[in-house]
Amino acid sequence: MSEQQRGISEAKLNFRVRYVECDPMGVLHHSRYLPLLEMGRVELLRQAGWRYRDLEAQGILFVVTKITINYKRPAKYDDELELVTRKLRQTHVRIDHAYELFNMETRELLCTAESTIACVGRDGQVQAIPEFLGGR
Repeated sequence: MSEQQRGISEAKLNFRVRYVECDPMGVLHHSRYLPLLEMGRVELLRQAGWRYRDLEAQGILFVVTKITINYKRPAKYDDELELVTRKLRQTHVRIDHAYELFNMETRELLCTAESTIACVGRDGQVQAIPEFLGGR
């Protein structure tokens, strides 16, 4: 079975905190974490051999149904960060992910998060995750 058929269970993404993402204290603003988590999910999908835009073109969409974030330490302007995204569970209609955000210089854990996404069609109705994505 190929890596793509098995699925990738973890993806790492490195980036730097940009000035525009910070509050007046130079700290990564809490509202900027949601886009980072989305980047992690998209990277996990990409490393498994799929592009989200291609799935969308086929009418396969994913919507966030739940997110929890635990902020532990601040990320600051120009810090280099590493986001680790893992697929925890997958049912026939949803996928649960876990995230850890680290400061690359200090290796401090800055944030943990979990999310649930559900597969829907263009009409917004829940649909089964296709078999080629590990659905049943």
